[in-house]
Amino acid sequence: MEELRYYATGRRKNATAKVWLTPGDGTITVNGRDLSEYVGRRALEILVRQPFDVTNTQGQFNVTARCLGGGIAGQAGALRHGIARALLEVSAEYRPVLRKLGFLTRDPRVKERKKYGLKRARRAFQFSKR
Repeated sequence: MEELRYYATGRRKNATAKVWLTPGDGTITVNGRDLSEYVGRRALEILVRQPFDVTNTQGQFNVTARCLGGGIAGQAGALRHGIARALLEVSAEYRPVLRKLGFLTRDPRVKERKKYGLKRARRAFQFSKR
């Protein structure tokens, strides 16, 4: 018999998270490592677990994720987005609470491109009169 698996993709900044939810005891594995070992910061762990907390599904699903691109904070945000979208696959009843807290909205903020004649996107070279 086919095992129940729910898939979703989450994105933030330059990070992408491919997330699979399976019924289980609540373990979260990212790139083959445990969540706490992978992110290394308690605040980011709490961020990733938020969709489960607001939908009262803590400990009901195992998460297996593959994170690519960006940094640790961006990947944690992408993981939260992916978990929230995967929970929608489980039940559409979670949509109002996830939508209200903004977990389903892809954060559009990304780094601005560097402009020619400048050091960075907006930072000019130091002015010197002589």
